[in-house]
Amino acid sequence: MLGRLSFLAAVTMATLAPAHADPSRPAPLIAQSCAGCHGQNGAGQGSSPPIAGTAKQDFVQIWSAFRANERPATIMNRIARGYTDEEVSALADYFASLR
Repeated sequence: MLGRLSFLAAVTMATLAPAHADPSRPAPLIAQSCAGCHGQNGAGQGSSPPIAGTAKQDFVQIWSAFRANERPATIMNRIARGYTDEEVSALADYFASLR
């Protein structure tokens, strides 16, 4: 049981670890869900704005506004409530590292 928990903890940390702006490195697993609307590597697509290069503090602040229904959205206000603060921080680190 302890071995399985250690493995799960390692996998979780690996998927939450921020990536650096190295295009040859894949995005952390948690960031892949953003690609459906915001495009690969957060470059934006259609009516969804780019999120790549957003400063961490700004990303977290915008995310918090979506969570609190203080920022207009079609779906982000519902999506934002499904992530923990740690996950939002990891996403913010990742997207801030991209240009």
